[in-house]
Amino acid sequence: VQFVESGGGLVQPGGSLRLSCAASGFTFSTYVITWARRAPGKEREPVAVISSLGTNTNYADSVKGRYTISRDNAKDTAYLQLNDLKPEETAVYDCGALGAWGQGTQVTVST
Repeated sequence: VQFVESGGGLVQPGGSLRLSCAASGFTFSTYVITWARRAPGKEREPVAVISSLGTNTNYADSVKGRYTISRDNAKDTAYLQLNDLKPEETAVYDCGALGAWGQGTQVTVST
């Protein structure tokens, strides 16, 4: 099981990013995928979850209305659209399933 995240970077407050999560080593289309973030000194915080077929999604209260999770099962890839980003959301964002997580991609929100 392997996940490779990409799409992070430096963005100003109020900005947007689209993260990608490329998966391999398992039947991607049959598993729930979770996006989470790890801020410095804090534990991993799940922010969005998507069902295997993409028909159901759930979000942490802090990101509802600003983040959108999606997936393309033909490409074994999940996405996380981040809008209206805040400085306190600076973190490493990673994706996972089956108890495994990727290395993550750094998102820095700063002027």
